[in-house]
Amino acid sequence: MPQDGRIETALARALALAKAEFSPPLLAAALPYAVFPGGARIRPTILLSVARACGDDTPDLTDAAAAALELIHCASLVHDDLPAFDNADQRRGKASIHRAFGEPLAVLTGDSLIVLAFQVLAQAGQSAPLRALQLIAALSQSTGAGRGICAGQAWESEPQVNLHAYHLSKTGALFMAATQMGAIAAGHEAEPWEDLGKLIGEAFQVADDLKDALSPAEALGKPAGQDVVLQRPSAVRSLGVDGARKHLEDILSGAIASIPSCPGEAALAQMVLAYARRIMEIPSASARG
Repeated sequence: MPQDGRIETALARALALAKAEFSPPLLAAALPYAVFPGGARIRPTILLSVARACGDDTPDLTDAAAAALELIHCASLVHDDLPAFDNADQRRGKASIHRAFGEPLAVLTGDSLIVLAFQVLAQAGQSAPLRALQLIAALSQSTGAGRGICAGQAWESEPQVNLHAYHLSKTGALFMAATQMGAIAAGHEAEPWEDLGKLIGEAFQVADDLKDALSPAEALGKPAGQDVVLQRPSAVRSLGVDGARKHLEDILSGAIASIPSCPGEAALAQMVLAYARRIMEIPSASARG
């Protein structure tokens, strides 16, 4: 799934909103450090793909939605890496924010990216205010403490973990936001797109659990084997490697079947199929050595 130039342009435009004459220099430097260079940009790519399948009649709003979603994702990575959570030294092949800028700046960077995401949507919504409000509501729900990524992180502090609820919030929330926000930006109803986002998110989480268990740190661009070290809930720990692989195949089959009827349904199905093939590229159990 190649990166889309629209996403990088929209992110650069979004970060320009955070610049001010008297911005603290370290915070001003930390924001782009957290966003560029990006990873695969999977969530905003899915958002753009859904919007295109639904007609993409307000591309400026679609681009703002894609940037806002990725800013929330980047913020979650900054916070996940903090010593209070994963205490990770690396992210995307370079020093994590708290290692590069210090822990206080990392907290503020994550917070600033979250605020910036909603600022981007608010500013872009002048041409389609109702859609912008719906986008803000969808992204808020996927970020917050109910079933958003904050809830997902909080599950790791619970004495007993509901693995389905954990995966739904920790990873699935932003994938559901991706499919629903893509539909909203193009003037379609969000609800029919929830299942596709939920299934893609669940597949991504299971694949991530497998990669954490089987891939070397150099391939991940972050520490490997952290689910065991941190005693986090994991599909591999619950189902074993073979069981997790089978579960992943079943989820991906369901995702392709769940695509709602839309003008670009066939092209979207091909995109999901290509994505499915990509995330199935997981090393064997012997790859770690």
